[in-house]
Formats: sequence, structure tokens, C-alpha cells
Amino acid sequence: MSIIISSKGKNAVKIDKSGFDVENNLQQYIYDNPTAIPLYDTKEDIRLLILAREFATVSGPIDALGIDKEGEIYLIETKLYKNPDKRTVVGQVLDYGASLWSHYSDFDNFINQINQHTQKDFQQNLKQRIYDFYGISEEEIKLLLENAKQNLRQGKFKFVVLMDHLHDQLKDLIIFLNNNSEFTVYAVELEYYRHKEFEILIPRLFGAEVKKDIGKTTAQAIPTDEEFIQAYSGRPEQKQVKDVINLFNDLREDRLKIDNITVNKTWRYFNFQTANVPTNQKISVTLCIKPDYEGGGLQVWGPKETENKIREIIRKIVPEAELMKEMKTTLGKIAKWPLINYSREKLVELLQKLGNFKV
Repeated sequence: MSIIISSKGKNAVKIDKSGFDVENNLQQYIYDNPTAIPLYDTKEDIRLLILAREFATVSGPIDALGIDKEGEIYLIETKLYKNPDKRTVVGQVLDYGASLWSHYSDFDNFINQINQHTQKDFQQNLKQRIYDFYGISEEEIKLLLENAKQNLRQGKFKFVVLMDHLHDQLKDLIIFLNNNSEFTVYAVELEYYRHKEFEILIPRLFGAEVKKDIGKTTAQAIPTDEEFIQAYSGRPEQKQVKDVINLFNDLREDRLKIDNITVNKTWRYFNFQTANVPTNQKISVTLCIKPDYEGGGLQVWGPKETENKIREIIRKIVPEAELMKEMKTTLGKIAKWPLINYSREKLVELLQKLGNFKV
């Protein structure tokens, strides 16, 4: 197949398909350009983060290992059509999945291995890599990793086979597997063209035609306000928790307005968060459903670059809050505020200051 390139309707040039010379080039291209895998055909807003290349298992190295924002784990295997092993590529990638599931039952060991790859390639640990890529809060990162942990424990993976040309038998096999098993296998055919300094890639996804809920990660249910309050039953802070939730609802339902402050609730947290700033500069005040989690109380999270300025604001408004040690990552906890010392007026004042905070 050839494509035609022109400039403003003139000087049309016919470009013939180039292809990748060796599989290593295809692996590196995907590692550097994960959007070349058209997972957006399965879900519009999906973004794939590649964490490791040549990830070791007892069955051999996985060409590329990635995750998405929901904690789904992707095993990616690349093959050129000229490779005689192309007929066994699905069995190969499933074998890697079995090896990953059986030999990384300790999630901390799995994370340690990922950290070695991200430190080597990006000079970042896994959490920093996720934060920089997705721009999500600490609590959202924890939820992502918890989902990934459950997927690893249950062997629920997404398998992706990438080739420069897909043969019909492979397409049929993938549709069969997706129809008759809990596996989710995608095949991607990549047409590659070169023109001067430009590279043109046309990806086509197969396997997404089969829609199923089998093996899908179940998101944590978000508790009701009453369930959240009940988690503090019998504790002296329960009255303060009710008041924090009342303030949250006043903001959410526009009975109270604080400039540049938004609120959201997850399966674990009530969050008050600064708005109208880049994601890597957001500041959050959170309340966890687990009373003693990370020391309990209201917790203030923010970026390292503004850590000292935020500390000064907290010292002035909430002197009873405990300031944390200087953070070593790009995002971290700056202070925790014991609920027993909480007052609505101080929280409102703190949120007003944070909402108007300038870097």
C-alpha cells in the first residue's frame, strides 16, 4: 500500500510503505511513542503509560509493560511478519502473563522491579512517573496502584500483539479468544512510512470488536456520607468529621463559594483541591475514611516547589497542625491537622488562602 503526501494540494508525492528493519526498532518506537497503540478505539480517553522494556520473567522478557489510569496492566509483544515465530506470538504473550502472575505474587517485589526500570530510563520512581504522566493526586495514585495490585493478583491482564502485518489466522485467533475466554487480547497492525525527516504511522486495532465485562476491574464503590461518618463511630472526632462533610457539601452544592477551590469524593477520600492551576501545582486538603490512615486528621498535600510557602500559610492559620519533614518527591504530604483541633472557620480560611495562592 502507498500513500500520497502533498502541500496545499500541490507537489503530490507517492510514499511506499517502509516497515521496520528489526524488531528492536519496533520495540523502541512503541516505548517512545505509546500513543501508536490505538487503545483510544477501546475507550476514548485512555492513555497508556509504558513503564518497562524487556521486563524479566522466568518465561523470558516482556517486550514492554504498561498501565493505564485505571490500573489495568498491559503486556505488549512485538513481532515482524518475517519472523518465523509470528504464528506462536499469542501463546508467547499469554505465557508471559502466566509467569508474571505466578512469580510476582508479592506486589512489593513487582513494584521494586518496575522502579529499577523507571529509575534507569527516567530517573524517577514509579509514583513520580505516574504523577508526571497523569497529573493525578496522591490518593488517586494509591487507587491506581491498588487496582494494579488486584489485577496482578488475579492475573487480569490486557495483552497487546504488535506487528507490521497481521495474517488472517492471527486475527481469527484473537477474536476467538476474546469471545470464549476471560482474556483480552488486542492485535495492532502498524503501517510505517518515511518521508524526508518525517515518520508516518497508521495503526489498526483488532480484537476490540468483542465487548465484554468478564475480567474487568471493578472500581471501588464510593461510600455515602453516612457510611463515611460511621467509619468514625465511637471516636471523639466523629462530630468534626460531620462538620467537614457539611462544608464539603456546601461547596459542592454552591451554598458556599471559595475562589479556585473544587471538591470531589473518591472511595477513600473527601478532597478539597485548588483549581485553575496546572496539575503539577495543585494543593489538596484531604480527609480519609480510615481514621488512623497516615496519622489521621486532615492532610495537606502539595508540590515540592511551593512546599515552603504552603508551610508558612499553615503555620499562620493552623499553628496546631503538624508539619511533615521536607519531601523528597515532586508531590507529597506537607502537614496533618488533628481533627480534635479542627474548626470550620480555620478550614475555610485555609482554603481561601490556598485558592488565592500564587507560585
